Amino acid sequence: MILVNGEYKAHVEISDRGFQYGDGLFETIAVNNGQAVFLDRHLARLERGCRRLNIPFPGIELLSLEAKTLYQDSNKAVLKLIVTRGPGGRGYRQPDIIQPTRVLSLHPFPSFPDSSLGTFKCAHEEQGIAVRFCNTRLGLNPALAGIKHLNRLEQVLARAEWGDPDIQEGIMLDMAENVIEGTMSNLFYVKNDILYTASLELAGVAGVMRGIIMALSAEHALPVIEHSFMKEELLSADEVFISNSLIGIWPINKIGNTHFSVGLKTRQIQTWLHQFKNNN
Repeated sequence: MILVNGEYKAHVEISDRGFQYGDGLFETIAVNNGQAVFLDRHLARLERGCRRLNIPFPGIELLSLEAKTLYQDSNKAVLKLIVTRGPGGRGYRQPDIIQPTRVLSLHPFPSFPDSSLGTFKCAHEEQGIAVRFCNTRLGLNPALAGIKHLNRLEQVLARAEWGDPDIQEGIMLDMAENVIEGTMSNLFYVKNDILYTASLELAGVAGVMRGIIMALSAEHALPVIEHSFMKEELLSADEVFISNSLIGIWPINKIGNTHFSVGLKTRQIQTWLHQFKNNN
């Protein structure tokens, strides 16, 4: 099902700047038992992104209402929200009057291998995953860093680097060789009982789940440090995991030829996250 500016249809204007230039933003939201998980946080991030790009925000009330018409009867699905700057003429100059386009669509939830324990939703959450480093580098741009804009060619190229079904994610570095994130996820590591994640001042996406994990860790007195780090520091970590709004937390058990155990801190954060979801 797709809603375009409140109407059930499956196309946008050819002049839409989202299609022409990637001039817009998006959110990907898990739907569980007829509820959009952390919808308020996703809409808040979308609003912040609209402010950064100077796109008029359609409004939380309108987007929430339209979203609910799509997901309210779904047990398990993925809701995608896109807001673009709307139609415009040829050339980069913005139209004098901006009429944003909003596109909401509902999709099947990805299929993941089943967990052997009832505590976990899938085997990746329980046992961890194998990942690789990508060759494609993220450009440095403080004006766009952090927001989830529609220009995702770097991630598209990086994801095309492997077809091995045993590799579940690729880790991306920036042009200065700093580790930033996964192609579809944020990255964390634990060293000496301290949680670390990449600084996103120059590149990367500040995920909703990333923010929740950092807040929960601080609430439980687990120190969290955002900083710049390279491959060698990541490979010497005690524990490593990735996160996003669909998967929650997946531990990493292997990066290339380096193996990791699913550690105590990762399990604690998974538990905190499960409790937080149940209470919200």
